[in-house]
Amino acid sequence: MTDFSAKSWIRPPARIARRLRSLPVAAAFGVAAFVLLPVLALIAIAAQGSGDLWPHLIDNVLPTALWQTGVLLVGVGISVTLVAVPCAWLVATCAFPGRRWLEVGLLLPLALPGYIVAYSYLDVLHPLGPVQSALRWMLGISSPRGFQLPDVRSAWGCIFVLSCVLYPYVYLSARASFLVQSASALDAARALGAGRWRTVWRVALPMARPAIVAGLTLALLEVLGDIGASEFLGMRTLTVSVYTTWVNRSNLPGAAQIALVMMMFVLVLVAAERAARSRARYGGGGSARPPALVPLTGMAGVAACLFCLVPVLLGFGVPLLHLLFAAIKRIEFSGISPNLLVEARNSALLAGGGTVLALALGFLVTLAQRLVPSGLTAGLARLSTLGYAIPGTVLAIGLLTPLAGFDNLVDQAARQTFGISTGLLISGSGAALIIAYAIRFLAISVGALEAGYGKISPNLDMAARSLGRSRRGAVRHVHLPLMRTALATAALMVFVDGMKELPATLLLRPLGVETLATHVYGEAARGTYEDGALAALLIVLVGLVPVLMLARLSYTSLAGAAQGSRSG
Repeated sequence: MTDFSAKSWIRPPARIARRLRSLPVAAAFGVAAFVLLPVLALIAIAAQGSGDLWPHLIDNVLPTALWQTGVLLVGVGISVTLVAVPCAWLVATCAFPGRRWLEVGLLLPLALPGYIVAYSYLDVLHPLGPVQSALRWMLGISSPRGFQLPDVRSAWGCIFVLSCVLYPYVYLSARASFLVQSASALDAARALGAGRWRTVWRVALPMARPAIVAGLTLALLEVLGDIGASEFLGMRTLTVSVYTTWVNRSNLPGAAQIALVMMMFVLVLVAAERAARSRARYGGGGSARPPALVPLTGMAGVAACLFCLVPVLLGFGVPLLHLLFAAIKRIEFSGISPNLLVEARNSALLAGGGTVLALALGFLVTLAQRLVPSGLTAGLARLSTLGYAIPGTVLAIGLLTPLAGFDNLVDQAARQTFGISTGLLISGSGAALIIAYAIRFLAISVGALEAGYGKISPNLDMAARSLGRSRRGAVRHVHLPLMRTALATAALMVFVDGMKELPATLLLRPLGVETLATHVYGEAARGTYEDGALAALLIVLVGLVPVLMLARLSYTSLAGAAQGSRSG
């Protein structure tokens, strides 16, 4: 018989309390609470009400913002799927000219933030830019009014730009799935009379669906959080509306209310991804042998090569060439501005601080899972990674109230104790931005460190304890030395993402402080594209490092293993 007494209701919290007495678990709990704090604060800010602005938002802002956000999500979702999945299938299952190079090249657009690609295409596709000028020359038209392409500042332009940048998310996950699919299921379909294309449609794609949905969810979360490309290209999305309501209308509760609407989109996307994975029950069965590469020769091979080459050129080649030419022209005209070096230093310091904090918090979370493996620590680890799903604008608003409350508390204590005012210690400094970076990119740190711990045998912990080392000594002398590669990988990826981050940087940077990202944003907003080209190029060059590392790791762990199985 079920006991519904008061004592029985206390038991689960009591068990949790006993587990929290463990220092690693308590630390992981603190990290998870730290990540969730901005969301709770956002709800509190929105509950304050926005006065007479809310009717205006409902009548004039939200309908347009919801419609344009929905159009971007649907358009980019369809575009990246139609581009990434065929490319992933071609490089994973077919042999054609240039396949080895394109397998890596298709990842290169990850190095370019969406706002930089939008910044480049605004200049490239301008009526007086190189593309339209060349087309008029070929058609024999001298006046720009005689021939013009559709304005890139539109929904199609924004969908095009974001698709060029975000398709690698779907490509990477789909390619990994295609590489590890067992040949037995595909052979069974062929034995039952299904042709090659029907086998792909009815067997290979359903088995890859969970991976495709996971990559698509990441891409759509990036669309939802984008502010630079959307604003440059004339789209009034929810993210742009949050920014303008806060900055232009000085109405923080109104911005928080719109941000909560954005969080609903985030929850829907995450729930849809979880549902798609939970319903997936596909398995290769039988031998783990991957299918042999299908040779494509003649026109078929050329077509496959061109199909995979076009996304690389549009998403990486064209923007990079534009930035190079514009940067060279700017250097020849006025040299390198000293302000650019200051902005690069500011970007590096802020991103570096966020990296250190993200690594420290990520290590606490993964250490708790290692030392106290349980459903509780696993759940806390998952909660601590939710920051990556929170758009930068939403995170910035959610951090304002708790940081301001902390500053006021310290200031009040200092006044009462020492008779001095400390002012805004965190809210008015780069510390707020460092905290935002750490929460936003903690998922990257946790993921990399979990992978690092997965390679360390638990037997080493027992060996260290049997030799007289304490638990702390085992962490210091065993875990940390073996985790150097994972720590370095996590640090590099978090640092580069911090260098590229725009929405949170725009809203939380200290007064008078410019970074490379905000410099590019400002020049693009003013239409002075060449002046921001060098800053954009620096961001791209820094971003290339982790992309090439990711390509190398991905090729070694997946393609190399698949090729070894084929040869065996």
